[in-house]
Amino acid sequence: MARAPASSIPDISVVVPVFDEEGAAPGLAREIAAAFKGRKYEMIFVDDASRDGTRDALQALASEIPQLRVLAHRSNSGQSRALRSGILAARGPVILTLDGDGQNDPADGPALVDALMAGPPELALVGGERVKRQDSAAKKVASRIGNGVRKRLLHDTANDTGCGLKAFRREAFLRLPYFDHIHRYLPALMQREGYQTAFLPVNHRHRQTGASKYTNLGRLWASLSDLFGVIWLKSRARHPGGVDEV
Repeated sequence: MARAPASSIPDISVVVPVFDEEGAAPGLAREIAAAFKGRKYEMIFVDDASRDGTRDALQALASEIPQLRVLAHRSNSGQSRALRSGILAARGPVILTLDGDGQNDPADGPALVDALMAGPPELALVGGERVKRQDSAAKKVASRIGNGVRKRLLHDTANDTGCGLKAFRREAFLRLPYFDHIHRYLPALMQREGYQTAFLPVNHRHRQTGASKYTNLGRLWASLSDLFGVIWLKSRARHPGGVDEV
């Protein structure tokens, strides 16, 4: 396969997982294009085997948004796998992720990317922390409890790992052990590898179309098993303090 010329390689790859988001995805793609206008970027939407017209709606934007790439899973594999598919296909060294339901505001993305790029090489992730969350009271309470328990046990300094808006270095992500739901534990796993993380406040919006793909009970069950797994991974980490070629 021919190598792409350096001039065509983007600085930033915006990765968006989508599943049955026909109503939200096209508008979100246009918002991303507006937010990153004038920058060297690509956007990758990963359709996780949607059952509606999500894929067709995105493909119809090809001539309007030349930076848009659409990947499609052959079978539904979940949000973390869709993110990983997009990151593996990404050409940019910096990744920005956001949820495909339109609740994350793409206008916040450049600030996260700029904070990451301005930081030292050890800074591998800048995550968003949602302010004035536009979710149901039950969902906000469940999230507050879950984030509190996770933060206490993992000491990852993150107040809101459920926020889909995250900027991170692609190389750092590819060093992490992959498992389903990894996207909720990126700060802890980055720190496990010896990287630094930081967080900035971001906007949060009402869902305008579609329906949530998670329930509080389902999220709780998955979070408990994943949490114990990440605790185990952290307990098995050892750091050499740096590597020197001699």
